[in-house]
Amino acid sequence: MSSEVPDPTDIEAASIESVRIEDEMEQSYIDYAMSVIAGRALPDVRDGLKPVHRRILYAMHELGVSSGSSHRKSSSIVGETMGDYHPHGDSAIYDTLVRMAQDFSMRYPLVDGQGNFGSMDGDPAAAPRYTEARMAPVAEELLEDIDKDTVDFSANYDDRLQEPDVLPAAFPNLLVNGSSGIAVGMSTNIPPHNLSEVIDATIELIDDPDATVEDLMDHIKGPDFPTGANIVGRDAVYSAYKTGRGRVRVRAEFEVEEWKNGRERIVVTELPFQENKARLVERIAEDVTEGELEGITDLRDESDRDGVRIVIECKRGANVEVVKNKLLESHLEKTFGIINLALVDGQPQVLSLKETLEEYVDHRREVVRRRSEYDLAEAEDRAHILEGRLKAVENAEDVVELIRDSEDRSAAKTNLQEAYEFSEEQAQHIVRMQLGSLTSMEAAEIESEYEEVQAEIERLTEILESESELLSVIKDELREIKDEYGDERRTSIIEDEGTVTHEDLIPEEEVVVVMTEDDYVKRMPIDDFDPQGRGGKGIIGADVKDDDRVSTVFRANTHDYLLCFTNQGQVYQLKTYEIPEMGRTARGKSAVNILDLDPGEDITAIVDTDAFGDDEYVTMVTRNGYVKRTAGEEFDNIRSTGIIAADLEEGDELVDVEVTDGSTDLVIATEGGMTIRFDEDEVRAMGRNARGVNGIKLTDGDAVAGLVATDEADGRALLTVTRNGYGKRTPLSEYRTQSRYGKGLIDIKTDDRNGPVATVKAVAADDHLVMMSERGQIVRTRVDEISTVGRNTMGVIVMDVEDGDAVASVDVLPAGSVAEANERADADAN
Repeated sequence: MSSEVPDPTDIEAASIESVRIEDEMEQSYIDYAMSVIAGRALPDVRDGLKPVHRRILYAMHELGVSSGSSHRKSSSIVGETMGDYHPHGDSAIYDTLVRMAQDFSMRYPLVDGQGNFGSMDGDPAAAPRYTEARMAPVAEELLEDIDKDTVDFSANYDDRLQEPDVLPAAFPNLLVNGSSGIAVGMSTNIPPHNLSEVIDATIELIDDPDATVEDLMDHIKGPDFPTGANIVGRDAVYSAYKTGRGRVRVRAEFEVEEWKNGRERIVVTELPFQENKARLVERIAEDVTEGELEGITDLRDESDRDGVRIVIECKRGANVEVVKNKLLESHLEKTFGIINLALVDGQPQVLSLKETLEEYVDHRREVVRRRSEYDLAEAEDRAHILEGRLKAVENAEDVVELIRDSEDRSAAKTNLQEAYEFSEEQAQHIVRMQLGSLTSMEAAEIESEYEEVQAEIERLTEILESESELLSVIKDELREIKDEYGDERRTSIIEDEGTVTHEDLIPEEEVVVVMTEDDYVKRMPIDDFDPQGRGGKGIIGADVKDDDRVSTVFRANTHDYLLCFTNQGQVYQLKTYEIPEMGRTARGKSAVNILDLDPGEDITAIVDTDAFGDDEYVTMVTRNGYVKRTAGEEFDNIRSTGIIAADLEEGDELVDVEVTDGSTDLVIATEGGMTIRFDEDEVRAMGRNARGVNGIKLTDGDAVAGLVATDEADGRALLTVTRNGYGKRTPLSEYRTQSRYGKGLIDIKTDDRNGPVATVKAVAADDHLVMMSERGQIVRTRVDEISTVGRNTMGVIVMDVEDGDAVASVDVLPAGSVAEANERADADAN
């Protein structure tokens, strides 16, 4: 026999198939492309995760590295993930783990990291042997009930283990945390959103399957980036939500500060999403060096653990507006391209906002159904066992005797089944029972547990038989997630000049607008503030800086046009929705991005132009006691830079503004507690550039606090509120009509207890008041809780103001608005 090894080239093939190389290349490339698309680069619409994210979280779940456990070395987690589920390079897995732990990359990080996990400057994370990680609490919500047959599993790459095809996902993670990736011939770029808003929109869709994208946008205002900043314009957001594609402009948050020696500086506090901070500073410095950016003398990065702070110092005399616009053009604004592409049933699909939420709701419907079936089977099995135990307890003596007389355990089981018609499972359980389980106390506990299990079976059966009950469970669980993890928006949505706005995208609602002396401004839904009893401290309405104070609070509708009058006699116009909406504890945004205010110019009065009618006037009063009326038509077509409302003498300031019709009485109140009432006709109508005429004679040291336009026919009383939080209501009949430019009558005592008068208002008994202190406390109370007393009295406490604080502003919420708000609240509740 020959020992030679046969030549492999001499082995004859079983069959040979001829193919065109073009066809083979095409098919192989398609197979590769689909592998990348479905197995690597695109997220699943149901849980919002790519395979590598899902495998890391599942590996941590299997390792027991939960939010309540100690941190585990990242290298250990990466090794387990790579060895059991993801047979790719360890660097790719670790990079994904790092990103899931970065609070500047993920809106709600899924990993709780310990150690150096990188920075906004582009610094890389430390090696995996130095860092530690565990699941974040919110990540556990994605895996909740995974052990209850809620999702399908498939074999891992080497058929040793099973891995989930998708996670149960108790919240819409695709929208909440977003996703980005480049596949073959396609890419996805889904921005993160606010958890509370997304859950509210999901519940809205469950309640109303016919809800439109516009309806959903009543809840989801737009993307909410972890780094904050501002989205410029709603149209691009609407387009992206409607079609699945769009480009939104994201602008850094910054403010212009006065600095030493009359110089100014621009301070950047929030950057667009995914902006490399260190590289941004370098680019600005390069442009300054090359002469592309003029007017800048110094540039510093003062950021720390508390947040971003980039300081750009301007030359003395430099036009800060020009510098600001140059920075916006080149550095402080970028475009985020939205491509809402995800896998639906394994196929890539571009989805609208509504379609994305519909797919998620379908997923949760299936998860809750399968979980309920699993729990029902478990409950029925337990009920079956308990039924056997109850029967055994009822026949305890005979059962014990039967078991004792049996040869062995197997015989005992058989005898029990024959004697009492126990099932095999029941008999197995009974022969393993301890004698102590046959006591009367144990029997009562078994009976109680059996009743509880029966109730659970009924509940689960109802869920499985009723679509409305199943959806109700989904909504309840979403609300629990919102209560546990929901927070306020970080990204504001602002309108740029010249931007066309779809007003129908903006919900029409009553809001409270807050302004501070340093020109921070924000708006909040008025429903955030429930009425409280008179004399309450209220709740936090704004987080003001140590050297800042609240100056104005007023009520408006989001669709109102507002005339904003400043202490320097200028007037500006804006829409209420152009003011950023923020939470109670937020400071607000700098008004420099909304109104072109000069240094030292503060908003002192707001007029809603919806109040204008034919032949109406804007009536103004200054701190030094001058009053003037100007026809409302002269305030049409106000430029963005504002127009003159009153020509003030040096040292005087505009204090208050009212809309009048020529038939009312004017009441001017002073800080010293004096008031004067005279007929409006005593003030002739005059142009915008006029100073006005004398309205009240002021004593030394006194100043005007406010203006009211009213008469006895409208049935309203005069409300006076002092800076120390005391106030009173007095019928207008108590203030006799005088001639203009008199000293007036004593209205309220302004001693040490009361302090000077903060403001006066005309109020009806069923109105509400919104009062705010200089330090940001806000309280809403009913007018009828404030006593009606005469002139020259002390008043009662209306707001409990802390030492060092003072009432800053008061606005009236008319009874009609209160009723409408209550109707909306009742409708929402139903």
